[in-house]
Amino acid sequence: MKYDLEKDNLISICKTADIRELDALCSDIREFLVEKVSVTGGHLASNLGIVELSVALMRVFDSPKDKIIYDVGHQSYVHKILTGRADRFDTLRQYKGLSGFPKFRESDHDAYDTGHSSTSISAACGMAAARDISGEDYNVVAVIGDGSITSGIVYEALNNIGARKLKMMIVLNDNGMSISHNVGAMSKYLNKIRSSDKYNSAKLSVKSALGNIPFLGNPIQKSLRNSKEKIKYSVLSDEGHLIEALGIKYFGPVDGYNIQDMEDIFTAASKYDGPTLIHVHTKKGKGYHFAEMYPRKFHGIGPFDINTGKEKNKSSSRSFSEVFGNKIANLADSDKKIVAITAAMGTATGLTSFWERHEERYFDVGIAEEHAVVFAAGLAKSGFKPIVVIYSSFLQRSFDYIIEDIALQNLHVIFAIDRAGLVGADGETHHGQFDISYLNMVPGMTILAPADGNQLEEMLDFAIDMDGPVAIRYPRGSSEGNHLRIKPFKGFNNVISTGTDITILAVGSMLDEAIKTAAILRERGLDVGITNVCVVKPMDSTWSDISSKLIVTMEDNVQSGGFGEAFTSAHSNSKYDILNIAIPDMFVEQGSVSELRSECMIDAQSASERILSYFERKA
Repeated sequence: MKYDLEKDNLISICKTADIRELDALCSDIREFLVEKVSVTGGHLASNLGIVELSVALMRVFDSPKDKIIYDVGHQSYVHKILTGRADRFDTLRQYKGLSGFPKFRESDHDAYDTGHSSTSISAACGMAAARDISGEDYNVVAVIGDGSITSGIVYEALNNIGARKLKMMIVLNDNGMSISHNVGAMSKYLNKIRSSDKYNSAKLSVKSALGNIPFLGNPIQKSLRNSKEKIKYSVLSDEGHLIEALGIKYFGPVDGYNIQDMEDIFTAASKYDGPTLIHVHTKKGKGYHFAEMYPRKFHGIGPFDINTGKEKNKSSSRSFSEVFGNKIANLADSDKKIVAITAAMGTATGLTSFWERHEERYFDVGIAEEHAVVFAAGLAKSGFKPIVVIYSSFLQRSFDYIIEDIALQNLHVIFAIDRAGLVGADGETHHGQFDISYLNMVPGMTILAPADGNQLEEMLDFAIDMDGPVAIRYPRGSSEGNHLRIKPFKGFNNVISTGTDITILAVGSMLDEAIKTAAILRERGLDVGITNVCVVKPMDSTWSDISSKLIVTMEDNVQSGGFGEAFTSAHSNSKYDILNIAIPDMFVEQGSVSELRSECMIDAQSASERILSYFERKA
């Protein structure tokens, strides 16, 4: 049987079809996912792994009345298909198209917007409490991965849930990976439970044996129900069963590809008057050979060839992440005090070479950005040179610790801030549009912004020997700019050219946009100079001496708290006028970087129009 995923009522099918028909539906969904994501790109492996689990949830629960929250949201594609959005999958992660993450604006079935990991249980806790206060009747389900469950906020939520005995369900989607293979004690603990069938085997054996005893078997089974917790702890004494010790009823592990078993266990758990955790074992990339073989590669992938698994139109130039990773691995060859810290994104941030050559100084702390920062503080306090490598949008989670544990003690920690600025298809939860703002206010913080890969390498050389905290922010993608080679970075900004009418101060990777802007303005007869702003903070004292009529700041950060606002504040009494070009006060959706720069009016065309408008008003 073949389903029309774009037209059929898939929720109804999930609830009424028999298991064999649902197996066919799951097969169709996998084929659809591979076909669509091969064109648009996206998070494929995690979605292939969760097809049956998503169907089972839809079979048992009544969405949107029942609230199903997908942690992070990488794995929400199947949920979107089942809830009537398959006909929009050609626009997945495209400008003005279907988001790659849950979005309430798209559908009532998306109970909560996610994008950063480990928030689903806390949000579900709040919804369950709201339901109880309001006297309403619905289920609340948080679907979280074994990578996300390592984050500290999860344990804050579990502590609250267990203490209040809230009726809600946690579905632990355990595939042994986040983006890379999981690390840490919790990963080992889950693996131990996953691989141990002692309890389930013992339970089935006892149940079977008692069922064969005439007359007495059923009464004995009934009386044993009161003692089953003691039996469970006795059989699983070496595992310790952390979850139940927190007051949360544990079910599992259950096969994530057996819809009937999941239906039975979800139904049983939903009748329990208190919090439950269902441990579901899945496989990342299930059903597509290349994604099963290379789940890390297919976690988030661009358009690819279905028959070969090879990514299409992959850039041959080195990315900023690659440049960074190779450079610090080389620096660590001669400096034994350099250590690298990542939060479950070692490969994505270019640290593979460092890990291969300096494994004893490589620390993947899991999805625990706050811990990563304080861990670095301890290392720095002990004489080491920690480099904390985290995406810009994820480093936001560590803001308090950057202030209290790093800056307040003036510790020499280098923050390598990957994916700064607009990142493209992942949308508003992943853009690095706030890092200048939230770091600008921190006393003693140095902020550097390379325009290309060569400058990034030079900044790392410079930053290693500095004192105090240093942040180096760089964008996603190619490290090769369209500009000519900039003179070597020596701790100062680079004056590319001077102009009597206009000086453009271009932050980091905005240099190429500034060069294009200058070309447009020069065609209109204006004399334009450009300065490569590679030192965002501290503010350059020489800028008060610029003799241009207009200073234009260009950055890929929000205007509020950004470089332009800081510059304007510091030079409000200067003889020139100031125009700030920055991301407006808004969250930016997905699209290509060029599309989004145009929407935010920080591209060359928009910038030149605003500058020309200024001169027209002055005239």
